[in-house]
Amino acid sequence: MKPNLSLIFLAAFLCIIGLEMDTAEADDKILTMSTTTSTEASGLLDYLLPEFYADTGITVRVMAKGTGAALRDGMDGNVDIIFVHDEVREKQFVDDGFGTKRYYVMYNNFVIVGPESDPANIREAKNSGEAFARIAAAHTPFVSRGDDSGTHAREKQLWTASGVSTTNAGEPADSKGWYFAIGQGMGVALIFALEKDGYVLSDRGTYLHYKHGRSEPYDLEVIYEGDDMLKNPYGVIPVSPEKFPHVRYDLADTFAKWLVSERGQEVIGSYQLHGHPLFFPDAR
Repeated sequence: MKPNLSLIFLAAFLCIIGLEMDTAEADDKILTMSTTTSTEASGLLDYLLPEFYADTGITVRVMAKGTGAALRDGMDGNVDIIFVHDEVREKQFVDDGFGTKRYYVMYNNFVIVGPESDPANIREAKNSGEAFARIAAAHTPFVSRGDDSGTHAREKQLWTASGVSTTNAGEPADSKGWYFAIGQGMGVALIFALEKDGYVLSDRGTYLHYKHGRSEPYDLEVIYEGDDMLKNPYGVIPVSPEKFPHVRYDLADTFAKWLVSERGQEVIGSYQLHGHPLFFPDAR
């Protein structure tokens, strides 16, 4: 019996239509997020996003960069949501109409990393501002990311708190020969500090990865930690659909609310790197 070509063509046509519909549906559930490098470098997103996908079917495309660059992505309408750590600039982002709401998600801590010998004697400092003042007084090598990231913003706040005379850019005025602003991410800054046998301000997660998560030895230690100025809060902000009608606000809103839900907070709190918790739930 001859095959019915009409039925074959119809079946093939329906298969193609079905595949196109599946593809369109899948594309409709893709969220674009700009975020700080520490959420990616720490491994948190590799742990978190599969759990979000399992719960919602939404895929998150990640662009990891410094907080300043991530905020600019949101201000240009290039992403649907931002997930960063510079509370002052985040609130300004919302006040200026670029974002709908800042959600408190989590926090971790900055640490001052340096040689075990601690040549600037910052272990004896009463606070992190004094620790920076001691580094400046000793002219001990200090590596700055210098990249407009959240970490770089906090470093500039610490130089202000130190009482050291600073330039308009927020760098120590007397910096020749010991202060190195490299315009690079956290990993490169940690390696550069190792090469200079100097100090660097780091988020704890990236430091732990370089200290314990690689085959190459990393000899710098956490020299100073624990005061209030080293607390590092993270926020998530959906980009405003009123300013940028093309953004996928429904997906961004779903992600933001999932992060601050009991489920999202539990996932964040359960993440560890080399046996150390890195982020602490902070939903309010």
